[in-house]
Amino acid sequence: MTRIEEQVATAPSTPSTQAAHSKRRNGYLPLADYAALGDGRSIALSGADGSIDWWCVPNMDSAPLFDRLLDGVKGGYFSITPREPFTATRHYRQDSNVFETEFITKSGRARLTEALNSGNAGRLPWTELARRIEGLDGEVRFDFAMRPSHRGDTASPYYSSIGKHTVFHVDRVLGLFIHDENVACEWSDDGVVGSLMLAKGERHTFAVVAGSDEPLVAPGIAEVDARIDTSDKEWRDWTRHVGIQGADRSVFLRSALALKLLLYSPSGAITAAATTSLPESFSAPKNWDYRYAWIRDAGYTIDAFLAAGAEAEAKAAFTWLLRQLRDYGPRVCYALTGGPVPEATFWPLPGYRERGPVVSGNRAGEQIQHGVYGDIFETAARFVNCGNILDSASAELLAHLADACADRWRLPDAGIWELEEERHYTMSKISCWQALARAVELADQGQLPTTCRDRWKRERERIKAWIEENCWSEDLRAFVMYPGSGDIDASLALAVRFGFDGHERLRLTMEAIDRTLGADAFHYRYSGMDQEEGCFLACSFWMVEAWALLGERAKARERMDALTRSLAHGCGILPEMIDPVSGDFLGNLPQGLSHLAHLTALATLDRAEDCD
Repeated sequence: MTRIEEQVATAPSTPSTQAAHSKRRNGYLPLADYAALGDGRSIALSGADGSIDWWCVPNMDSAPLFDRLLDGVKGGYFSITPREPFTATRHYRQDSNVFETEFITKSGRARLTEALNSGNAGRLPWTELARRIEGLDGEVRFDFAMRPSHRGDTASPYYSSIGKHTVFHVDRVLGLFIHDENVACEWSDDGVVGSLMLAKGERHTFAVVAGSDEPLVAPGIAEVDARIDTSDKEWRDWTRHVGIQGADRSVFLRSALALKLLLYSPSGAITAAATTSLPESFSAPKNWDYRYAWIRDAGYTIDAFLAAGAEAEAKAAFTWLLRQLRDYGPRVCYALTGGPVPEATFWPLPGYRERGPVVSGNRAGEQIQHGVYGDIFETAARFVNCGNILDSASAELLAHLADACADRWRLPDAGIWELEEERHYTMSKISCWQALARAVELADQGQLPTTCRDRWKRERERIKAWIEENCWSEDLRAFVMYPGSGDIDASLALAVRFGFDGHERLRLTMEAIDRTLGADAFHYRYSGMDQEEGCFLACSFWMVEAWALLGERAKARERMDALTRSLAHGCGILPEMIDPVSGDFLGNLPQGLSHLAHLTALATLDRAEDCD
């Protein structure tokens, strides 16, 4: 069992610097104690005690090689941990996704630097997890262990010799554990273990190189070590081109870097989150697999990358989205390589803090959600408004989708929250209004065929009239979640961004959201969720954005600063949800939608304050 002692430093944390403060409980760390490493193909989660507890190989949606995140006792991991009690301070390198941890023991200090490596030409054609330890002062004895996953007893890892190399196998995964010659270790079928004494000025590097059903490169440890710093340079080169300036630049860059980790570079898809089945609540079974690409996230990501000046990433994501629409039609979500999301199945793992089930696949792929129309057309409009051009095939595709939206908006759907009961959700109708409003604008700009332009405009006005007549509550002084309900829905904050309705009704709705769904700095998704789950981070960032757009810049800034303080115990990656009382992170992470909402709110604040 690894040990991590209470951190006693009094300096406050920032979103990019975290003081480690937790012990494992039944094998599990708090989710806020994890940092994310990535290479554009996979993401690893590194815990505050020096243990990699999650890494799917070779892709984000593959089965895990390390899965202690979901099985605290028997799960696989790769740990490099001081033997004696320690404190630790952790942070990402500035403007980079290379991560550092400084361990302090009674006998000395040491630094752990880690990355999923890239090369000078970008992503490597293999996965390479590199971890370097350096002695800073005195001496520190480290224990290390690399134990591949048994995948809930469905796979039995083993090792063998191939040529001069000792390799490990987990089902179809073949891997190498690489280290320098001065490190002694002991192999078994369960993995590799060892220890070393690290003195001031000494340095050792460890790495795992792995792949699935592909030839395996066997790099030297010196090459791997050098690529840690190459990767750092590549990240810093990328952030230099991010356009936002001002006081928020550092936190904007941190969220942009987290979002960049979720860009699945082989296809251009945006992964909703790097994990599966992290619970949204410890009282209700709400566990989902988010290792797929949602149309909503793709649209918001393109907008965020355009705001950041990352046009190449925006173009890749938009091209991927259009290809999926052309090949498979408008679905809620797709597999990262394209096509439908697989049906949900269950892995025989206990789950994070023994809160199963552990799910692979997602049922949302077959749902009907009208919100996809708004997301698609908002994305196209933002892309064009940055000076870009739609090709004729894409224009024709979008015109057909506008026709479909005009035909189908009267039907009920599952709504933005992917609910089992189909209803006439207000946000879904607003999304249809948004889609047709953008289609008309694109046609007027010459980007779409104008054949059905007048029809789209008339249908847009019918949707608006329907919403005004059926979805406004004089008693609540707000738009409600669906006609006839008394429920408030925080996603309606997005209506401000979309330009729906006059400001007065939207302002009153925002006040109702704050009044009924607010919990300190945070917000629940909709009425009743305070009994079932944590607060949804994206909703709170949407509220910041909405208040800024409504002209309440001081209020928006105050809200953003409160959110920043309340999330400072993490190390720069955001989850889906948070417990507003304990501050515990909940749900899958890093969560793309949380970072997207954060980026958009920061960019909106930046523009609003520039106008003051």
